[in-house]
Amino acid sequence: MKLLSSREFNRDVSLAKRAAQVEPVLITDRGQPTHVLLSIGEYRRLTGEGDSILELLALPEVVAIDAADLASDGAWDHREPL
Repeated sequence: MKLLSSREFNRDVSLAKRAAQVEPVLITDRGQPTHVLLSIGEYRRLTGEGDSILELLALPEVVAIDAADLASDGAWDHREPL
């Protein structure tokens, strides 16, 4: 784990961000650990968080959806019949 003082972090944020792509970066204030900088991939791995709907919608490739996969048994369909 890389260790940076808050002064070093403020002086070179880019260095901290590059280091966080490789390993967590521990940031200290007056010698005491105060923050940890992680890559988003590592954060998601630790929290179990998947891609958000906004990230999925922003994907450049088109995703095919099979209409059969969207078939509903009606349990959640509260519309009035036509």
